Amino acid sequence: MSALTAGAHTAILTGRALRGFFRFPMYLAMNLIQPVIWLLLFGQLFKSVVSIPGFTGGGNYLVFLTPGIVMMMALFGSAWAGTSYIQDMDSGVMDRFLASPTNRGAMIVATMLYQAVLTVIQTVVVLGVAWLAGARFDGGWLGLVVLLLAAVLLTSVFSAFSNAVALLTGDHTALIGISQLISFPLMFLSSAIMDTGLSPAWVRQVARFNPFEWAVVAGRGALQTVPDWGVVWANLGLLAGLAVVMSWLAARAFGGYQRSL
Repeated sequence: MSALTAGAHTAILTGRALRGFFRFPMYLAMNLIQPVIWLLLFGQLFKSVVSIPGFTGGGNYLVFLTPGIVMMMALFGSAWAGTSYIQDMDSGVMDRFLASPTNRGAMIVATMLYQAVLTVIQTVVVLGVAWLAGARFDGGWLGLVVLLLAAVLLTSVFSAFSNAVALLTGDHTALIGISQLISFPLMFLSSAIMDTGLSPAWVRQVARFNPFEWAVVAGRGALQTVPDWGVVWANLGLLAGLAVVMSWLAARAFGGYQRSL
């Protein structure tokens, strides 16, 4: 099957997912409520941490917090991406896809693209709320684009992971349990909410290997007045590499699901 056909199938399947989203736009609002509350609530509750000696995140906690909230939203949204596969398996739609000449790679990539589109829309909304609350980002449009890129790469990593779990387990309860098991530790073992310079040394060491931290560092770094582009691109590169690995694992899980039928 040609790359052109695979691309066409990807576009069709992504459009199918987006049509479902636009038929129920409340889904977007529901996904945004918690991040916006965290942004506004944490932004007020912890705004004085910038005065703690050793805090290196600048003089405005809302500016420091916003990239972390964006990545938290991307993480929690993509960790549930596999639910669409389970719904298709339960309803028999997946079997009909597999009985058709639909490109298998397109079935994986389409779910990742769909989640990426949602992440971009939600990130723009969160950035708008942060701006209205008083946050100003010195990185300009380039910094905002890089922040979006980091969020999309993080979404790709965990969408692929969620898809793999869904295909291997075929069970909502297992997917939800595994998603919650990894999401909160990844979030708190990072600098999303607090500068890791103020955290215990072991947290700083764990954060170095945390893909969620890679996205936070890249996004936040790009919004600085003078970004350290070496650090930003290094973290984006790690995320991109992990996204490729996770996509490969999802493809292997897809093959395993087909053989189990």
